[in-house]
Amino acid sequence: MNAHHADRTGPRRLILASQSPARLGLLRQAGLAPEVIVSGVDEDALSADSPARLALVLAEAKARAVAERPAAADALVVGCDSVLELDGQALGKPADAEEATARWKAMRGRSGVLQTGHCVIDTATGAHASATASTTVRFGHPEDAEIAAYVASGEPLYVAGAFTLDGRSAPFIDGIDGDPGNVIGLSLPLLRRLLAELGTGITDLWQPPTR
Repeated sequence: MNAHHADRTGPRRLILASQSPARLGLLRQAGLAPEVIVSGVDEDALSADSPARLALVLAEAKARAVAERPAAADALVVGCDSVLELDGQALGKPADAEEATARWKAMRGRSGVLQTGHCVIDTATGAHASATASTTVRFGHPEDAEIAAYVASGEPLYVAGAFTLDGRSAPFIDGIDGDPGNVIGLSLPLLRRLLAELGTGITDLWQPPTR
């Protein structure tokens, strides 16, 4: 064991390589206290041969970009990225309101698969673990006026697939098959498995309960 490991008190530092408030909220609700360092990765510059692979490539790129920074020394860095797979295509954030409207009209009454890539890097050892979690989303049948109102809210312009499970579009989603957290942005069960691969128990990262 390295000296700096032996001298460490309290949980390991956990860094979320994402500016997503939804991902940060999920981690906090699970008893973790991540720091946030935004990766700055140009998502449009990366590509892959499938939506699931693209989500993983993006997650790994985000985690690597943050792990290489001095501020991330001796920490566990978590990178995530989500895309919606519909008709074999990877749908990220819509470019504008027009695209968001067209996206919803194409999705309603159908099912898509939300693919979220996860990558964890231990900067103390250089070890990493990564995988993609998949959740099927069954879209309801919102009327054109409801879609217009939703797009006008601005929410779908900032999220993969132009929808959220925990926001204004929740009434337009009939159900999901799989982990709901994965649709919100991060699969806690998968994160637990990836941390275990790196020799860290997720309960070791819990913050002391506040009294």
